[in-house]
Amino acid sequence: MQTRRTHRPITDERGGVAKLLITLLVIVVVAGGAAYWFLIREDTKPKPKITQTPIAAGTGSVDGTWTLAPNDADGSFAQYRIGEQFAAGVVHSEATGHTNDVKGTMKISGTTVSGVTVTANLAALKSDKDFRDGVIKDRGLETNKFPTATFVSTAPATLPTAPVKGATVDVSISGDLTLHGVTKPVTITLKGRWDGVKIQVVGDVAIKLPDYGMTAPTSQIVAAVDDHGSLELKLFFTKAS
Repeated sequence: MQTRRTHRPITDERGGVAKLLITLLVIVVVAGGAAYWFLIREDTKPKPKITQTPIAAGTGSVDGTWTLAPNDADGSFAQYRIGEQFAAGVVHSEATGHTNDVKGTMKISGTTVSGVTVTANLAALKSDKDFRDGVIKDRGLETNKFPTATFVSTAPATLPTAPVKGATVDVSISGDLTLHGVTKPVTITLKGRWDGVKIQVVGDVAIKLPDYGMTAPTSQIVAAVDDHGSLELKLFFTKAS
């Protein structure tokens, strides 16, 4: 007696293949979405700008010494901004990381600004990606070896006019920037605003990594990092005397 072989309908086989392909497609899409969300998606912080804080009453003088305390209630910070490439260079993203651990001092007399010193704790830098924060500890900025960045003015700067409450003024200050253990002369263009209680300062300076002995870090996640970026500041000074 001959055994009859049972054949599965061709439509069932095709249907099974179709379901398999759909399942694989869903897995690829979900995995791609997860990679985008956790690795490529950027939560880039905006460039700092002057906040229109309320103008305080009174006629106190702006002349005197002004200081900046770490982790102040106003939210002073130093921030880096640099480009990254993902997916073999196909996707370009902008990375930012900031630290609120910033301290400093400056003196104002009439239209003269002098004795400017600002120090940022780079070991406290935080971005939107844990893997990036881990990488810069030993590569690039190497914050484990060089935990601070410091700017010290080398000449007084002259304001266009004496500070007026609520008015924003532009000023360029020359000084030495120490980053990654290397000191370079720089000129920073800043915007300042006095509201009667605080002096708010914002600005940025372009940074070329090779100038400071840094090599752009890479990893299995990031295909490449630009060899240039910027250091940005938003600071709230309080009068000390």
